[in-house]
Amino acid sequence: MYVKGFCILLLLLMLCFYLPHFCQVNRGIIVHICFLKGASEDILEKMVKSVLNVKLSESENDKLVSVLDLPGDVLIVPQATLGGKMKGKVMQYHSNIHKDEGMALYTSFTQQIQQTVENNAKTKEHNCQVKWGTYGNRQVLSVITNGPFTHCIEF
Repeated sequence: MYVKGFCILLLLLMLCFYLPHFCQVNRGIIVHICFLKGASEDILEKMVKSVLNVKLSESENDKLVSVLDLPGDVLIVPQATLGGKMKGKVMQYHSNIHKDEGMALYTSFTQQIQQTVENNAKTKEHNCQVKWGTYGNRQVLSVITNGPFTHCIEF
């Protein structure tokens, strides 16, 4: 396992990078992502396809569809804490990739997600958006969801 991530279904979300700057996305998914040591560009294409094509979202006729078929927005949140392991009473993050390598992979991942969403006929027709948080910064999330529907995906 070199990448750990969570997908969460959402109805509305606001992400505050630092006040007063924020972004808002509508119905779609949130992808929390953490790159672990050993992660490389080789896994990114598989990750992008998996995240965008997994059937997690409920359509209007109660069938599960992908975020591309919904169609919906995508928010990507870098979350290094997903790589933590508890040792005694504290969390340690020795499995996380070096920050510079993680930032390069994160940038490539967000670009590939955006390109895929922009090139998809349904998401393009509905003006779906891809937003992402800033790698290495603290961020505040405010989420409205019809869940909880949180799914862990490891690569």
